[in-house]
Amino acid sequence: MKSMKALFAGLALAAMVLPGVVANGAAAADYKAEYKLSTVLGKPFPWGIGGDRWAELVKEKTNGRINVKMYPGSALVNGDQTKEFTALRQGVIDMAVGSTINWSPQVKELNLFSLPFLMPDHKAMDALTQGPVGKQLFDLLATKDVVPLAWGENGFREVSNSKHAITKPEDLKGLKIRVVGSPLYLDTFTALGANPTQMSWADAQPALSTGAVDGQENPVAVFTAAKLPTLGQKHLTLWGYVADPLIFVVNKEVWNSWSKEDQEAVRAAAVQAAAEEVAIARKGITAQDDSLLKELATQGVAVVQLTPEQQKAFQTATRAVYDKWAKTIGPDLVKAAETSVAGRN
Repeated sequence: MKSMKALFAGLALAAMVLPGVVANGAAAADYKAEYKLSTVLGKPFPWGIGGDRWAELVKEKTNGRINVKMYPGSALVNGDQTKEFTALRQGVIDMAVGSTINWSPQVKELNLFSLPFLMPDHKAMDALTQGPVGKQLFDLLATKDVVPLAWGENGFREVSNSKHAITKPEDLKGLKIRVVGSPLYLDTFTALGANPTQMSWADAQPALSTGAVDGQENPVAVFTAAKLPTLGQKHLTLWGYVADPLIFVVNKEVWNSWSKEDQEAVRAAAVQAAAEEVAIARKGITAQDDSLLKELATQGVAVVQLTPEQQKAFQTATRAVYDKWAKTIGPDLVKAAETSVAGRN
C-alpha cells in the first residue's frame, strides 16, 4: 500500500514538473505551440531569408521553447501588407519583419525613410537606423503595443520600366509606375510627371506581365529574385531615391509572456538575423561588389547609374514633396535625421 501511495505521489509530482520550468519561473507549457511570424517576401528574397533565419535562431537560442513559423506573402492579412502593423498590434500576428513603408500609414514618422533623396548611401542609412534617430523611432514603436528589436534592410529602391532608359525627370513623364501603398510615393512620382498606381506586391507582378503598368520601384535584390527582367523590365535606373529599412518586432503581449531569459534570446536572435540579412541585401550592388549588376546585364537589362548631377535634377523636382512631408513626419525628427546624415563617417 505504501508503495502505491509513493507511486501516486510520484506521478502527481511528475505531472507538476513535466510541463517544465524555464528561466525566471516562466512555464514552457504557457507558451504557444507556434508563434506566427509575418513577412511580405519569402525566400529567396533577403527579407524572407532574414525572417526564416530569425525563426531558426529563436528555436536554437531558446532550446526549442519558442517555435516560430514564418508566413510570407502577407498571408496573415490576406496579402494586404499595409494592414500588417494593425494586425500585429491586435495580436493576430505574433512577430514580424516589417517594412517601414508598409507601416507608415499607421506610424507617420516611419515615412522618414521615404523622403526623396534624404539618404545618399548606405552609410547614411546606417547613421539613421543605428544612431539616435533609430532609437527615437524604436522608443515610439514601443508605445504602440510592439517591442522593436533590430533593424534589417530591404534596400535602396531603384526604378525600372519596359519602355526606355530613365536619366532625367522628363523620362518618367506618362509612365505607369507601380508604387507601394503610401501617399508619399504617389506625391513623389506625380511630381516627376509619372502616373503612379498603388497596388500590393501580389498584384504587381501580373500587372507588369500584362503591361497594365510600365514599371516599378524596388531594391535590386527584389528586382533580381522576382525575375522582373522576364516581365519586360529591361531598363533599370540606380537613383537611390529612398530606402526601406526593415524592423524585427514582437507583439508586446507575446513578449511579456516570455521569461526574461527567453526575451533576451529572442532579441539576440533578431540582432544576429538582421545583421546577416543586411549583408545579403547589399551583396552584389556596391562599388566593391557589383556582381548582381553584372548578372543583370547578361539578362539584357540596361542598367543606368545616375551621376551626382543627374540625381540632383530628380532631387530638385521632388523638393516640394520633401518639404510637405517633413511637416507631416515632424520637423524635429527630420532635422535630426539630416544632421545624422551630414555627420556620417
